[in-house]
Amino acid sequence: MQLVGTFHAVERALSRWAQSLIESAGSSPARMRLLGVLHCKGPQIMCGLGDELGVTARQVTNLVDALESEGLVRRVAHPTDRRATVIESTPKGYRQAEELYGPFREKLSGLYRELPVADQRELLRLLEALLEALRRKG
Repeated sequence: MQLVGTFHAVERALSRWAQSLIESAGSSPARMRLLGVLHCKGPQIMCGLGDELGVTARQVTNLVDALESEGLVRRVAHPTDRRATVIESTPKGYRQAEELYGPFREKLSGLYRELPVADQRELLRLLEALLEALRRKG
């Protein structure tokens, strides 16, 4: 089916382009996603970050270690669960997330602005319908 092939090609091309934008900003996709989660959702339990980012616990640990050594995140004790560790952004990490995400989102938005407004609305409608169908499938 042509739709499957075209969607896959768009997905790969968009992913490669987004990764090149992130790397040109001096970051990595995993690093940017972790800083982004903390920036948008606030402090997170470390074990939950793996699920959020789609990576293993070991990868989360390595990423948090690296960001902590740069002063971008810190580990804090969970207020009620002694076994859990909460990861929060430092002010420096928050600033870096702002500096990375603003230009990144603007460049991504620019791609969609190349489409006429009516096509943007239709694409959004179709993607939301596809997302809902995926959610129903579990």
